[in-house]
Amino acid sequence: MVAFRFAARLIILIAALALPLSNQAVRAAESPDDAHVLVLGRISDDPRAHYEQLKPLLDYVVPRMADVGIREGRILMARDVQQMNSYLRRGRVDWVTETAGTGMLLEQGSGATPLLLTERDGVSKYTTVFFARSDSGIRSLDDLRGRSVAFQNPYSTSAYYVPAAELLERNLRLEILLSPMDRPSDASVGYLFARTELNIATWVHKRLVDVGVMSNLDWQNPERVPLAFRNDLRIVHETPPYPRALEMVRGDLDPKIKARLREVLVEAAKDPDAREALLRFFKTTRFLPLDESDEAALRYIGGGVKRIRAEVE
Repeated sequence: MVAFRFAARLIILIAALALPLSNQAVRAAESPDDAHVLVLGRISDDPRAHYEQLKPLLDYVVPRMADVGIREGRILMARDVQQMNSYLRRGRVDWVTETAGTGMLLEQGSGATPLLLTERDGVSKYTTVFFARSDSGIRSLDDLRGRSVAFQNPYSTSAYYVPAAELLERNLRLEILLSPMDRPSDASVGYLFARTELNIATWVHKRLVDVGVMSNLDWQNPERVPLAFRNDLRIVHETPPYPRALEMVRGDLDPKIKARLREVLVEAAKDPDAREALLRFFKTTRFLPLDESDEAALRYIGGGVKRIRAEVE
């Protein structure tokens, strides 16, 4: 009996620890089928911090969607793309904010669709730059066979999905390296993940790898590429621009809710009451409709993501 009571108390304790520590902590959508609930999702490795970024905008949006039956908002975090795809397929998440590369993974995995382009810090589109040492002899992507490249991490749009897609598009086979000291075969491009933009710049500058990649915004940031490095580095290729971030919705979301959500988000930039919520929402300045060039860029990224998963990962 004592053992039974101890086990019961232990189960209760574990269940309590699994609950949010405060009203501001992340919680799952309790009633995913409730038509009056709008669920905003995020793939997160820091749910508490992301909750604080998401909640103000959700609180702004929900009261403005009463005319389509929305009366409550909830937030649901996923640990990775696979879990978020499951949530979207099951109707547990309605709206997700993500980068272009991850957005295309959600489109392919769950049927989610892009709703709007997200402008952050006044920038709605950016590019990826490939850079090398000026004395490396590398002048274009055609010079990369038998060379090495540093990506950031396996989830980065600007520093993995887009540059890897560019290399595959040129029939350059990618081969993962064991360390910066490892070398690829003459017919391949070796790659590693450096984790941060500063590491990428440092590895290129110190000749640990031949080429680095990052967004043009990071390239221009002296905290990512120190000024002491810049005279020794040169851009050898720059991609066309593509959306910096996206608002995605599940494919079977009620068309009336989808249309009203789009309208509320687009109009938010003109509303002083939305200013703080937008700032907290990853420094968003406004939401924009996608134009033909954006859609073409997303198709390219989507095709690249599919090839990367099939041929590289």
